[in-house]
Amino acid sequence: MKAAQLRRAFPENLAFNALALGRLRPASVLVALEPGRGVWLTRRSRLMTTHAGQVSFPGGKIEGLGETPVEAALREAQEEIGLDPAQVELLGRLHDHATGTGFHITPIVGLVPEGVALRPADDEVEEIFALPFSALLNPDYPLRRQAVWRGREGSFWVWPHPDHVIWGATAEILRLLALRLRGVA
Repeated sequence: MKAAQLRRAFPENLAFNALALGRLRPASVLVALEPGRGVWLTRRSRLMTTHAGQVSFPGGKIEGLGETPVEAALREAQEEIGLDPAQVELLGRLHDHATGTGFHITPIVGLVPEGVALRPADDEVEEIFALPFSALLNPDYPLRRQAVWRGREGSFWVWPHPDHVIWGATAEILRLLALRLRGVA
């Protein structure tokens, strides 16, 4: 997808569902779209105390009462993947997402330049990779799977990838992104 197509997918007045925070911990992620390539994801370090080894967007907890979701997403992307906030053209937001692990995630969508240089933070990120737009635009994806977690059976989305398991909150946010890019939502 080209930059103009990505901008059109996120018009200025695009509505999104913002969840009430409640007891959930506020967090924000950057959904970084590179024209002609795809959406940037990370595989978290296996040494992390939470979500070790999992695929995620760059992001994390919103710090303090004064930090906005946009500020948190850009700060975390700079810390985790070396993305200069000045290189991000903000396009909008996707619907908020509540996780089973107690987080309230605000996905911030941004456009990054083609050929953007990224570098993983040694202590947080094992790998940075792009999920291509061809996967996001494929109507056969994502796939629905069943599993037992904490003694309860549930279903969740999974995005096929030859090297990574993309599931959970990341898969749901990717599903929302895919629907937006397909013009369905």
